Amino acid sequence: MITKKTLVLGASLKPIRYSFMAINRLVQKKHPVVALGLRAGEVAGVSVDTGFPDYDAVDTVTLYLNAINQKPYYEYLINLKPRRIIFNPGTENPEFYSLLEQANIEIDNACTLVLLSTNTY
Repeated sequence: MITKKTLVLGASLKPIRYSFMAINRLVQKKHPVVALGLRAGEVAGVSVDTGFPDYDAVDTVTLYLNAINQKPYYEYLINLKPRRIIFNPGTENPEFYSLLEQANIEIDNACTLVLLSTNTY
């Protein structure tokens, strides 16, 4: 199985958050994971970074930020050149979709946890 790096954007250190659950599930399924959040820390052995780190070879970005909080990351995410960005429920953002389409980045309105549990990630 070929695994490709996933960036969890909006990573939380709180176990009740879906981003926290997604990091755990990605690690369990042996996907390489990097995580970016408001607070530095660690989830499932994955360092949660802050700011705008220079990650390389990111295949998928899974978003856990609402549309308003995504704005500062538009250019950053486009410059990472991921193959796709997953917009989890509550993160839908038509304004960002058009920028991603122009950059030839796939848009996936889906739930990362569901994709992982159905082996369709």
